[in-house]
Amino acid sequence: MRINVLVAEIGSTTTVINAFDGVFDTCPKFIGQGQAPTSVQEGDVNIGLKEAIDDLRHNIGVDTIEYDKLLATSSAAGGLKMTVHGLVYDMTVRAAKEAALGAGANLHMVTAGRLRRTDIKKLRETNPNIILIAGGVDYGERDTAIYNAELIADMNLDVPVIYAGNIENQEEITEIFKDTKTKLYVVENVYPKIDTLNIEPTRKVIQQVFEEHIIHAPGMNKVKEMVNGSIIPTPGAVMLASKLAYEEIGDLVTLDVGGATTDVHSVTEGSDEINRILISPEPKAKRTVEGDLGVYVNMRNIVNRIGIDELVKRLNLKQSVVEKMLYEYKPIPKTNLEKKLVEELTLEAVVTGVKRHAGKLRDIYGSSGKKTLAEGKDLTNVKYIIGTGGALTRLPNRIKIMEQIPLCNKGNELLPKKTVHMLVDNYYIMASLGVMSKEYPEFALKLLKQSIQI
Repeated sequence: MRINVLVAEIGSTTTVINAFDGVFDTCPKFIGQGQAPTSVQEGDVNIGLKEAIDDLRHNIGVDTIEYDKLLATSSAAGGLKMTVHGLVYDMTVRAAKEAALGAGANLHMVTAGRLRRTDIKKLRETNPNIILIAGGVDYGERDTAIYNAELIADMNLDVPVIYAGNIENQEEITEIFKDTKTKLYVVENVYPKIDTLNIEPTRKVIQQVFEEHIIHAPGMNKVKEMVNGSIIPTPGAVMLASKLAYEEIGDLVTLDVGGATTDVHSVTEGSDEINRILISPEPKAKRTVEGDLGVYVNMRNIVNRIGIDELVKRLNLKQSVVEKMLYEYKPIPKTNLEKKLVEELTLEAVVTGVKRHAGKLRDIYGSSGKKTLAEGKDLTNVKYIIGTGGALTRLPNRIKIMEQIPLCNKGNELLPKKTVHMLVDNYYIMASLGVMSKEYPEFALKLLKQSIQI
């Protein structure tokens, strides 16, 4: 059987293959899925890719599979490890951080101001895939970014560096890295003026650099032997799919609860009312990663947040039964009791993750009396919440879990309102459609509408 497009999601433990047909005509459709263990340990992810395609072949009942295009997203080999180095934490550093997270990076180090000896040591130990240097508004402060660039250039790392700071430094930074092993990418300033974010150019270059250099990650060196299309970080692909959905349905939040993390993506400019009192700018498309909120690897963190007594009460079981379930906890729940336990953990992850992502109103007092200001991301204009990831696409009460988000507002939180609508990525293909949108945006949107049923 010949299939138009296969998309591989190469995770740290599992590789999933999604198959799409009719992509080159007017009726694209999702035709099936296969999966296999990711083979990073063997030094060649193609082993896992081939096994996942073989599983797909078995699932859809065909003897052979050929394909026109194979695209991929990857979080294998630790995903996209980045470090970010800027000037002032609440300004250029924050802008650079937003650009990195939105592109799908895992941030392992963030610094403000001049790098210290201990920073250089940590940077070397981190061994990032990409280093991002920012600092200074355009035609503003220059010295910090130049100082940091010189220190990083002296390390002579075989690691790509992106410079996204004061445009007056571009020639100087280029000169600094000229005779090093480091490949330099120069882009527009992420923070060109006070209270102005310009993160999209940097996001695009981060994903371009990731695609160019992904073959250097352990086990990924042969990936281009099979993949003949784009490769981007998996979280970045979910963001691309969220932005695609935004163009069709408007302001939204996408929740991706995984085994190790809970990712929250929002695409909204917020309300005019809140924007008038916002103390610092927020990106239209924002991603946050809660590394302590996972329903498998970090399950114990969530249990500790809830408290064992409260969990026993919610499940209406004896404590000994709950403790036995936690001891025998599996990555994929099978029984109704196991699913109920995962639902309680997912609810805590969802509510906590969105609250951390969202901003708040706060009162300040001055000579003229009380004044209310807003800080952080405004989600009050969000019309839809989309659930993706294993938990929010497979658990029986996934809709009820998401419905708790607007109900948990303490009054000062910029959360979605009670009128928000819940959608589910029923085919669990948002990441695949995100990378597909880079080459086939029209068809990716049609498939996304099928999956979330709009």
